[in-house]
Amino acid sequence: MTSYEVHPVARIESPLADRASAPRQGDEGAPPARVVFAPEFHRAAADIRPGDELVLLTWLHEADRETQAVHPRSDPARPLEGVFSTRSPDRPNPIGLHTVTVTAAEGGTLTVTGLEAIDGTPVLDVKPVLGRVVER
Repeated sequence: MTSYEVHPVARIESPLADRASAPRQGDEGAPPARVVFAPEFHRAAADIRPGDELVLLTWLHEADRETQAVHPRSDPARPLEGVFSTRSPDRPNPIGLHTVTVTAAEGGTLTVTGLEAIDGTPVLDVKPVLGRVVER
């Protein structure tokens, strides 16, 4: 198979220091966090404003890339499921998908809510959440 190279555009600064302290999803008690862009990407983030909803694509750098099946939500009472049908961070290509809300934007740094990623997590890309598309 072909391989692809990606480069982080930002890193997460969060009080969440390790996977054990992180909520499973951002709406399960994630504290405010910061998205700190590399200087060469400040212009790319310049038009993001407080109130914007974004999708962050992250590289879950502490993931086990060999894992193919998990007990959902780490509950051994639940049957094993393939990782592609779960939100497990452990997966062959550990790309995280996070919908966040911007509460502050200043100098290449965004403060966001709803982000369960741990401190130091690389950000691969940022995309706006699009409203419903109405076709005529």
